Amino acid sequence: MREIKTDQIVQTVRSLCIEANIHLRQDVIDRIQSCRDQETSTIGRQVLGQILENADVARTSAMPICQDTGATVVLLKVGQDVHITGGSLSEAIHEGVRQGYEEGFLRKSIVQDPFRRTNTGDNTPAFIHTEIVPGDQLKITIIPKGGGSENMSEARMLTPSQGLEGVKQFVINRVRISGGNPCPPVIVGVGIGGTLEVCTFLAKKAIIRPIGQRHPDSFYAELETSLLNEINQLGIGPQAFGGRCTALEVFVEVRPCHIASLPVAVNMQCHAARHGEAVL
Repeated sequence: MREIKTDQIVQTVRSLCIEANIHLRQDVIDRIQSCRDQETSTIGRQVLGQILENADVARTSAMPICQDTGATVVLLKVGQDVHITGGSLSEAIHEGVRQGYEEGFLRKSIVQDPFRRTNTGDNTPAFIHTEIVPGDQLKITIIPKGGGSENMSEARMLTPSQGLEGVKQFVINRVRISGGNPCPPVIVGVGIGGTLEVCTFLAKKAIIRPIGQRHPDSFYAELETSLLNEINQLGIGPQAFGGRCTALEVFVEVRPCHIASLPVAVNMQCHAARHGEAVL
């Protein structure tokens, strides 16, 4: 049994919150650069250039990529041979978020209650998802999820008879209706199968897959490519000024489901596709 102290978890989460909000992933930067080179719209190219400039300023000035520093979504993979010592795992996560958002001068965006909207003042609580896996390591993934893109996300319970075309229509229409609200170019996470809550979680997990990494099943890899091509034919373009680059990527994650159901969810991610991860 390997022991991991909560103090180490607190410091790791603190650092990940700050780093994820300041440094845009290199795979995202590379895809934006590629899109700029291929964009046929003059204003679209200018917008993509400004996005790249913004990412560079954030990195060199140690400032947030976006003023919306997000709700803190935390994915944990906890090895079954790990023993957390020194306190509660969840409380260590919350404390790390608290410190990261305070010390990193990151905007606090969480309200205590959906209707009595008093700000918690420290961006807690984090939204923690835990998976028990073999081994003696703890993997922590931080996703600062902005409200603009999250508001354009949706889940729907389709019927099996609606099939593949029903899923494609739902995903493409979701992007079309979203327009410029999620700050395109976007990453589109699609969850299919499971139950209502499972498909939405799959869509969330999908948005952090590295750009260009296709689904290992060729059927779903082809679906990702098809959806990306059709979305980029909508003409929404960078920041909805028109053009070819509406989406940077589409990722699909799937699970088995009930014979009477075809759950599908879309989780939209803006071009500030922030996340960080560490393994302890």
